[in-house]
Amino acid sequence: QVQLVESGGGLVQAGGSLRLSCAASGTLFSINLKGWYRQAPGGQRELVAVINSDGGTNYADSVKGRFTISKVNTKNTVYLQMNTLKPEDTAVYYCNAAAKATYGTFWYDYWGQGTQVTVSS
Repeated sequence: QVQLVESGGGLVQAGGSLRLSCAASGTLFSINLKGWYRQAPGGQRELVAVINSDGGTNYADSVKGRFTISKVNTKNTVYLQMNTLKPEDTAVYYCNAAAKATYGTFWYDYWGQGTQVTVSS
């Protein structure tokens, strides 16, 4: 019912750039795109960037000044522009959203399928 489709990952050299996108859809659901997380091999999933309904943003210290999160509300899509990539950025990146059935009362957390980002030194 609720679907988050991610794209834009790939293999890049250190210092390069990638742009990730996540498009949300859901019949009879209200969906609020929230941000991006990542999970490195053998590591835990960690928050990378968040964006709220009025456009306010927050970033993990490790990506501040290099990554930018944005939304296009008319397309129900969230983006993550990643510049000056480092090998430490290598991870699977996931977008997440909160969604609620139009007739319901509770919000639930949803995740995209993930997209692999690999940065070579």
